[in-house]
Amino acid sequence: MTSEKRETFGRVGIWSSALHGSRTDDAGREAIAEAAAELEDLKYGTLWIGGNPSVEDAAAVLAATRSVTVATGILSIWDHTAEEVAAGIATIDARRRGRLVLGLGVSHGPMVPQYAKPYSAMVAYLDALDAAAPPVGEGSRVLAALGPKMLDLASGRALGAHPYLVTTEHTAEARTALGPDALLAPELSVVLDTDIDRARTTARNMLSMYLQLPNYTANLLRLGFEESDFDGGGSVRLLDALFALGDAEHVQARAREYFDAGADHLALQVLTADEGGGGLPRAEWRELAGALNDAP
Repeated sequence: MTSEKRETFGRVGIWSSALHGSRTDDAGREAIAEAAAELEDLKYGTLWIGGNPSVEDAAAVLAATRSVTVATGILSIWDHTAEEVAAGIATIDARRRGRLVLGLGVSHGPMVPQYAKPYSAMVAYLDALDAAAPPVGEGSRVLAALGPKMLDLASGRALGAHPYLVTTEHTAEARTALGPDALLAPELSVVLDTDIDRARTTARNMLSMYLQLPNYTANLLRLGFEESDFDGGGSVRLLDALFALGDAEHVQARAREYFDAGADHLALQVLTADEGGGGLPRAEWRELAGALNDAP
């Protein structure tokens, strides 16, 4: 990957499942558009629409912004066919389409009734995107990749990987697996709260759901955690490895650890005690912007 392509992602981005315009009313869509425009003004490099967004969700965020990269993080291959996705992307104005990155993932067995042979299903999906007219080629897509096979696929058939809920150790391993040229853009969840007990409660409220999904727990076990670390929404050891809990300075230090481990870009998901991760925490996004956009 060229340095120019890496620069289109920026060093730090925002990941938010609240950027789904199709899941709300007109007032909600207006709030999303305003938030997206502000995030661009705050100089975040990429806006990641979390939680299985559609192409239409991405198109709305593209329309609300001027130059920022917009990525789906992550669109499930089981819920949106490759043909539908390619056709939807083709309807986006060409000047905006160039800012779109299609993040793809295989989701999780407990969430998908038809879940089977996820690696083969992803290969077939990428083949279909390549064959579409016009195609959605490897230069405009990333894969949600945790294990070695999917990381290898992300390196060969996409710009790179967007791992979710991972540690710095996984980031280092992913960099080795991907090689030096592929994009590595992990997600990092953040709680801006100096009351550490309250911050951990906020983190556990989010993490408890993911600890029911075997793709994540299997990956964490591979990294050396134990089943007991999953009890009660996550041990302190697990929380400290997966989250940035504290003030903006601490978040900056945690971000540096991911960059030192090999990340090119970091997608920050800001969690708040009152809204979990489902709202638009614009005050927290503003607070982080100055500290993180200049991260070395």
